[in-house]
Amino acid sequence: MTMNILLLTNEYPPHIYGGAGVHIEHLSRELAEIKGNHLQILSFGDQKIQLQTMDIAGIAPAPNPLSTDRGRARFLDALYRNIMMTGLAESADIIHCHTWYSYLGGCLLKQILGIPLVITTHSLEPHRPWKKEQLGGSYDGVCWLERAAFAAADGIIAVSQAMKEDTEKLFGIAADRVQVIHNGIDAGTFHKIREPQILKHYDINPDKPYILFVGRITSQKGILHLVHSLPLLNEGIQVVLCAGMPDTEKIGREMHEAVQKARTKTTNNIIWIEQMVPVPDLIALYSHADIFVCPSVYEPFGIINLEAMACSTPVVAAAVGGIPEVVVHGQTGLLVPFQSRGGGSPEPQDPDGYSRDLAAAVNALMASAGKRSQMGKEGRQRVEALFSWKSIARQTQDFYRSLTVPPTFPR
Repeated sequence: MTMNILLLTNEYPPHIYGGAGVHIEHLSRELAEIKGNHLQILSFGDQKIQLQTMDIAGIAPAPNPLSTDRGRARFLDALYRNIMMTGLAESADIIHCHTWYSYLGGCLLKQILGIPLVITTHSLEPHRPWKKEQLGGSYDGVCWLERAAFAAADGIIAVSQAMKEDTEKLFGIAADRVQVIHNGIDAGTFHKIREPQILKHYDINPDKPYILFVGRITSQKGILHLVHSLPLLNEGIQVVLCAGMPDTEKIGREMHEAVQKARTKTTNNIIWIEQMVPVPDLIALYSHADIFVCPSVYEPFGIINLEAMACSTPVVAAAVGGIPEVVVHGQTGLLVPFQSRGGGSPEPQDPDGYSRDLAAAVNALMASAGKRSQMGKEGRQRVEALFSWKSIARQTQDFYRSLTVPPTFPR
């Protein structure tokens, strides 16, 4: 069945900064490989690419700031680009939006083109209250837009069972409108390699064990809780933090202060890589790491854990959101119990206790090379069996068809 798919997104290569962008890059590529499909992709950026099965156009920001308020200007700029999307969009069989940044365009085009709207929910704004620091009062506008888009959507894709349950609970969405289709991984690209010279380039000693963190400096990723745990690690463990792009100046300052303080309390080397690490180098860092640590306090899925597992590296992660659907406790890593503060805050009820638990899990796994090796092997096997992008694209295509093909009834 030929399908013309209109995909709206904030992130698209080469402008990717998070898991949603990784998802969109690989999903679109695999959807374009399905015979008969053609994709028009409208994204924030400067892309202008025409391929046989994909047309990609970037939408530039508004020519002038739309407000003197920084948070409102960011929100209004997203809405401006959505309006531009509605002018550039061509006829299609289905619209597929990713993240709130594209929801207005999706809702408008559903009416203008008269076709079904699908939303993939990579996160839920009411569960990310720290975003108010970036957007100010516009955060409430984002939450309203998200709620309106979910009500308008013909179908919703949740990247984990936990996200499906949260979506239904938060927005009163009927269960049959939400389909779970997990994120995936390119296991051909992410696999175990040995490149010790790459470690030396980042001042990592390839002859000493190390734990690895990869992620943005944001409250969501729990990076400060991990840094607070570092003085509790056993001696002889290097720490590698691939952490940049702070959400706000405040959390950037807090990160610098926390790392400096941790360095005064441990003899272990803390290596902080603030710049973006190219994928080939990142694969080497994953591959040589003894443990990958994911301390997220809110994680709808966590592609980074798949990346580590694909490189045969065991994972220590918080038991939150979709992570337990990826990391199997005692089999591919260790899950750290997590209890949120409640009242709409995803922060841990006992921050100091959470940091101690992270350190204890790392120390326990570091004590057994055999266990780490076995977990690494089982992690790789789990990735290959369950999380290929080709399978995820087929599931997504089937979901499209369920919304576009009229049902047949027996006579």
